[in-house]
Amino acid sequence: MGASVDAASSTLSNREAVIPPQCYTRTEGEHNPCYICHQSHPAGTRVNVMDDGDIQGAYSFSEIGETNQWSNLFKPRHQEIQSVSDERILEYVGEDNYQPLTQLASAGYVPDLEHYANPEQAFDSQGFAKDGSGWVAFNYKPLPSTFWPTNGSFDDVIIRLPPSFRQFDNNKENRSLYLLNLSLVEMAIKDLDQISIPVTDENVFSVDLNGDGVLGEASTLKRRDFYLGAAADVPLLRQQYPAGTEFLHSVRYLDVSDSGEVVAAPRFKELRYARKLKVHTEQALKFLYNQEHREKEEERLPKYSWAKPAGEAGLNNKMGWIVQGWIEDEQGALRRQSYEENFYCMGCHTSIGTTIDQTFAFPRKVTGAAGWGYIDLKGMIDAPNLGESEGEILTYFRRVGGGDEFRQNLEILERWFGPDGRVRAAQVRAADVHTLLTPSRDRALELNKAYRQIVLEQSFHLGRDAVLGQPVNVYEHVQQDSAPVLPLNRQFHYDIRLVWPSSNSIESDQLKLAPPIPEVTTTANDNQSSNGGAAVGLWWLIFTAVAWLLSGRNPGRKPAEYER
Repeated sequence: MGASVDAASSTLSNREAVIPPQCYTRTEGEHNPCYICHQSHPAGTRVNVMDDGDIQGAYSFSEIGETNQWSNLFKPRHQEIQSVSDERILEYVGEDNYQPLTQLASAGYVPDLEHYANPEQAFDSQGFAKDGSGWVAFNYKPLPSTFWPTNGSFDDVIIRLPPSFRQFDNNKENRSLYLLNLSLVEMAIKDLDQISIPVTDENVFSVDLNGDGVLGEASTLKRRDFYLGAAADVPLLRQQYPAGTEFLHSVRYLDVSDSGEVVAAPRFKELRYARKLKVHTEQALKFLYNQEHREKEEERLPKYSWAKPAGEAGLNNKMGWIVQGWIEDEQGALRRQSYEENFYCMGCHTSIGTTIDQTFAFPRKVTGAAGWGYIDLKGMIDAPNLGESEGEILTYFRRVGGGDEFRQNLEILERWFGPDGRVRAAQVRAADVHTLLTPSRDRALELNKAYRQIVLEQSFHLGRDAVLGQPVNVYEHVQQDSAPVLPLNRQFHYDIRLVWPSSNSIESDQLKLAPPIPEVTTTANDNQSSNGGAAVGLWWLIFTAVAWLLSGRNPGRKPAEYER
């Protein structure tokens, strides 16, 4: 079974394991990947009031956190990579290490989706699990940039609602009903007033789904106050999932098909599970976020408790969710993550301002009927974020000056940046997400080999990021009083949600783009301005505040950017 790990132990070698390696990037006062996670939003527009956008402009660490304990980032892997043949690593990643998990005896969640390693066997064309387990796959855009395939992993996320959301009052399951309730969840998370749905016979439900006053066939669903079917007594809550919502997230190696295409491998690096135990009121959530602020200000180190039974049911994030994970043992079999390995996931799923109800993927789903089905990046447009006009990936390239937080991905730099360091914007705009984010065969295999060494060492507590070459844009220790930080004109507003083609949905007034706002002049070394969101100076704060009060909308602040 490989290395022995005591999953129930609550000991930590890194008491600040919630700070991911990416937070130690050298921004040098201009390269900003921090905006993806750390965000503040206009008052009243988010249930998540972590309001941590100011962290973009500071290395806000405790004394313990100042030292980067993710030493795997700095460990040379070249010789280890060269010692593994392409054939051997391809054989390894082609193996299914998921299916044995379904036979586990556990008091916690036991993976119950059949054939998950091979999505074509597991899901139909609309994303519904073929085994009747209730899991549903959806198509979404991977979050920049750790979960981009070019940086080491393919992934997918699937959702399941409780049985009452899939059934009528007589306990009879109905696929169309389930899809309607899933669509209502999507509207709640995205603040939509209506959404596209597959053509549905309203007479089956005796409900005027599209609000046209007659019962017939509907391809649009209007927002409702309550869910449908046996869940008709459950209210739709703004930016929250109903209690009992579950997510499964597979993080996979990179495989190469017979035709030479880089694709998701059957082998999992990790399996992650989350379940919403409790729905909090917005006032209660505000209190919990304020408590997070107080603990940070007092430099109280984070603590999370095991759900019962300890070691089998994951960690409680204090915001209503349980988060649980499996990772490879030395032999490649998936095992329960230790307390510290689970702990690593908790910061991003608790105390950052960008998430919606602690989640990343579902808010980024292709909106409406077109978004149901297993993730597929081919043909996917580089949709802009809400409040932006340029594609998200293009914007990220410009703001970061690279294709990952450490500006270490040389292949991205060679493909999408010119020799002068400027983004090849026209080429990026012309490419789909698959083309932009899929690595070459050689890079994919090297990333696999590098990560496999971490598995053999069982050194996840020292970092689980596969890094090629020696990183130069990462701090080993941060001197907070002297490290260059990002000025206001390099800090950006960002909404995790995306503007997909209008045929998929009709947005509510709250999410419509605001009228154009004058761009802010960049500093002398900023080569070109573009759209986005950064406030500079008191006049700008006053302007945006007045604009928001007059319009009742997100002011959609415009940042100064340059093509780097």
